[in-house]
Amino acid sequence: MTRGLLHVYLGAAPGVGKTFTMLEEGRRMHAAGHDVVIGVVETHGRAATAALVEGLEVLPRRRVEHRAVTLDEFDVSALIARKPEWALIDELAHTNAPGSLTPKRFADVALLLDAGINVMSTVNIQHIESLHDVVEQITGIAQNETIADSVLRSADQIELVDLAPEALRARLSGGFVYPAGTIDAALSNYFRLGNLTALRELALLWLADEVDVALTAYRAEHGIGQKWEARERVVVALPGGAEGETLIRRGARIAARSSGGELLAVHVSGADGLAAANPGALAQQRTLVEQLGGHYHHVVGDDTPQALVDFARGVNATQLVVGVSRRSRLTALLTGAGIGATVIRESGDIDVHIVTHAAAGSLALPRLGGALTLRRQWAGGAIAVLGLSALTWAMAALRTDDSITSEVLLYQLLVVIVALVGGLRPAVPTAVAAGLLLDYFFVSPLYTVTIADPRHFLALLVFLVVAVLVSVVVDSSARRSRAARRSAAEAETLATVAGSVLRGQDALQALIDRLREVFSLERVTLESGGEVLYEAAEHAAAEPLAAEPIGRIAPDSVTPLVTAAETAVWIASGDGVHYGTAPNGAAHGSELPDGLAHAQAQASAAKAPEKSAERPGDATHADTQRTAYPLSESAQLVVVGRPLQASDRRILAAFLSQIESALVQRRLAAEAESMRPLEQADRMRTALLAAVGHDLRTPLSSATAAVSSLASSEVDWSDVDRCELLRTAEESLVTLAELVNNLLDVSRLQAGVLAVSRSEVGLDEVVPLALDELHVAPGAVVIDVSPALPPVVCDPALLQRVIVNLLSNALRYSPAGTQPIVGASAFGDTVQLRIIDRGPGIPPERLTDAFQPFQRLGDTDNTTGVGLGLALSRGFVEAMNGTLEAEDTPGGGLTMVITLPRGHQSSAEGDS
Repeated sequence: MTRGLLHVYLGAAPGVGKTFTMLEEGRRMHAAGHDVVIGVVETHGRAATAALVEGLEVLPRRRVEHRAVTLDEFDVSALIARKPEWALIDELAHTNAPGSLTPKRFADVALLLDAGINVMSTVNIQHIESLHDVVEQITGIAQNETIADSVLRSADQIELVDLAPEALRARLSGGFVYPAGTIDAALSNYFRLGNLTALRELALLWLADEVDVALTAYRAEHGIGQKWEARERVVVALPGGAEGETLIRRGARIAARSSGGELLAVHVSGADGLAAANPGALAQQRTLVEQLGGHYHHVVGDDTPQALVDFARGVNATQLVVGVSRRSRLTALLTGAGIGATVIRESGDIDVHIVTHAAAGSLALPRLGGALTLRRQWAGGAIAVLGLSALTWAMAALRTDDSITSEVLLYQLLVVIVALVGGLRPAVPTAVAAGLLLDYFFVSPLYTVTIADPRHFLALLVFLVVAVLVSVVVDSSARRSRAARRSAAEAETLATVAGSVLRGQDALQALIDRLREVFSLERVTLESGGEVLYEAAEHAAAEPLAAEPIGRIAPDSVTPLVTAAETAVWIASGDGVHYGTAPNGAAHGSELPDGLAHAQAQASAAKAPEKSAERPGDATHADTQRTAYPLSESAQLVVVGRPLQASDRRILAAFLSQIESALVQRRLAAEAESMRPLEQADRMRTALLAAVGHDLRTPLSSATAAVSSLASSEVDWSDVDRCELLRTAEESLVTLAELVNNLLDVSRLQAGVLAVSRSEVGLDEVVPLALDELHVAPGAVVIDVSPALPPVVCDPALLQRVIVNLLSNALRYSPAGTQPIVGASAFGDTVQLRIIDRGPGIPPERLTDAFQPFQRLGDTDNTTGVGLGLALSRGFVEAMNGTLEAEDTPGGGLTMVITLPRGHQSSAEGDS
């Protein structure tokens, strides 16, 4: 079924005439003979709009009861049953009443398009998701109903209904838009001249972006390969707070203003697992990113700015959107440059946008961090506690008047050891504690903490400075050591991947397996067109879902309605069939919208309540996520497991590049394989023409010459001469008939239409018939075929022709004084017939070529045929479910082995 067309009328504000223009076009098409039906039109009490409805068929609305209120809703099922050529559906972003077939009107439109119905609809720019916050900022009014940009951009035609702001205000003042009682309030609020001018500019800019998208689609449709404009890839850094929505929408507008721009949002969390972000806010922002057609990523990194830059470089980003720092100026002054400044410094050729937001400038304490693991820090603390206790007890027992120098050095040594083991966090408290213990137990006056001598204070400062300096060196060394180990691991990983491919493993499967192992993922799948091409999983696959959707729309057919990470589904339940969207690969009802989840739960309970719908690797715990990476060749790589760190992106990018290359090679190999039959057919035609031009000419010329001579009246032929000419003509015509029959048999084999009549027959019956056909003298062939052998299942006529072909070759190539041998034996469910000669044989590397049509392996004797004998023989045997193979004869020569299925009867039973 051909999918319907979608024509959308876009307006900058209410009252510009979208519905009026849609109705005018509907009336024009109705007058031209098209079947036009009004599905739903909101006239808002405007007389001119209502007048245009007259004369057109209007579909009755469906009444829905909701909270004791009766609502009139669009009846999509009735319109599908009516199936007009064109349907007029007003207000594309409208939210349907609870209990409707779909939650949104644009989902209703998708069902109509899938049913082959063309649709005209309307929408205002304040309902476009990427412009939502801008319109709210301009007008001060928030819109509750929004529609994803991808839904609108997927329309076949978008027409801007433009009206100058002054003209719209004049129309509003004349009472053509709103009732008289609301005109003054509208003019002084939403419909101010500045507001309308800004909204009009937004509409024009958005539509200008649509022109670029349409141009890109045109180039793809017509195979225009020249690159007209580089693709923008915008990365939005999400700090984890409410300001993320502002950043996402700004990034979406930046991406939308470029041709085919891509939006990616990333949140960086610390490696210690302590999340300072708001999980609820991040979940909402992820949904918003997917609604805007983007992709959400979660990475782990010790250094947030560096992690952002690493991620941006890993995905080839061109622009990076970062929110202005939340820290106050005092905090920034004390702790150094913030994330934004560091990102700008490290970004290189990536453009960085610093976006202000409501949370900017708030006070936030800096986080302590380092390259040492928490386990080492705890070990350093333990050494400090135990070491201070033991050292203080020992030195107090051995204290003398002149031992202060040794006591200071021993405390200093302990501080250095703690710093080497645990880094800064345990070393600083250890240095302070050591200074206090030294003053309390070993400096006069004893057992008091009194710093009367400035030298004691200086000693305490030295303790602290040494602890900090050693900790910094240890931390830097740990970072470099970890980076070196990671670089070595990455190099080893890439070498392993290359080795797997070079050792002959399937390139794609090797890459998928190594990727899962390297990052310890639960499952990695390579998908194309909804089909899993390759998969590497930690666990075996679980049982299939107990209740499957009764209908599923292919992702490419519902692009206007769902994001790249969703699939449209219908779910059957006790209260009907529900429609909605679910994440790609959704395994259970909790991942579906509320109505669909309820429907699927009922369906699952009715069908197989004991079965679980969960799949291994789709765990929903906090440290597991499912991420899809788009690839070329219309494929995507889906990984399920822990969030990947920003530093993982480089090696991940290498894996993705290798997988894309393997996909291209796979496609090229498939195309080359698909061309192989054409190549073989072309070679067959060439050989056939050569055979017809040469090998068939000889018998045809001989027969023609003989018949012409007999028909000549100029020569008086004797009876002997006349008999000789007739014999020549007869032999030439028989040879010609055999060649033509062989060519026809080859054609039948190639087309798979060779007639085969199988029956059970004994080899001791077929072999003598072949010898009779060859007119072989007694003793010229050694026959070793026992009558006690079981019969074979074959076509006796075809088997006889095979034996004749093979035995004639054996006789021809057998040296003088030797006889070919025909032997047979039974092996399990098969019977083998062997034709053995002592001739020159065939080189092992040419055995396969011997069975190709028109191949004589250098034989220049053109009196023996066109090289079809072995090809036909193998084709006949395979048509009888057998095999024909060539082997070297021990001591020299060639052995042809015919293997056929064994019959059920014994030889005696077959004779009776």
